[in-house]
Amino acid sequence: MPIEKDNNLLYIACMKKTTFVAFLILSLPCLADNLADSLNNIESEWASIYYSTPKQKQGAAYLHLLDKTIDLSRRYPDDAEPIFWQAVVKATYADHQDAFSALNAIYEARDLLIKAIEINPETMDGSAYVTLGTLYYLAPEWPIAFGDDNEAQKMFQNALKINPDGIDTNFFYGEFLLSNNRPKDAVKYFVKAANAPARIEQLYADNQLRNEARLALKNTLERKVSHAKSTFLSLFNSASVK
Repeated sequence: MPIEKDNNLLYIACMKKTTFVAFLILSLPCLADNLADSLNNIESEWASIYYSTPKQKQGAAYLHLLDKTIDLSRRYPDDAEPIFWQAVVKATYADHQDAFSALNAIYEARDLLIKAIEINPETMDGSAYVTLGTLYYLAPEWPIAFGDDNEAQKMFQNALKINPDGIDTNFFYGEFLLSNNRPKDAVKYFVKAANAPARIEQLYADNQLRNEARLALKNTLERKVSHAKSTFLSLFNSASVK
């Protein structure tokens, strides 16, 4: 779908909120127990804030969680996963900032994701690529930001090579295809996401995203396709959505 542009940066901070899942919905790699436990706790806290915390309280909660991710990155500077989570929290916190701060936040999140991928291309079982791809396709194009559907496509394809059966990899690629007027292609990926198993340690987050995939599948099959790009971060309003 074409992008409706608006050069007024004061409106870049808001966009329809659906799920981010962030990509966030993947099995943790084998790490030292303390790091693995910390990452699992951060994911659980993020999901609780995103799905359960009242909107007016989310900003402070994200800011507190961001401090935790920054601290974890300092304690494990050679590990990509804390950097990934710092990017995720920074991106979702952008929804609660003014337009200029939100725009800076998505640039910072992009750079953190690139850094995480440089350390470990398979970070979070491909979720870093998913998150980066979502940023590329949701962000406005230059000169406002760095939006680029070609780059987004590359990131999603990289993620699918790493984790072809993941909930997030399939759901967000389906969203990307749908936003580019490819509903028949999107259905295939929504089906895979809707039927992917949830992790025992993250049942709540995984089930939330899987439900989003089922709803997206139902709406696509019924041709109830939104004319606005859904999702991830709630960063942009109708003035800058694809």
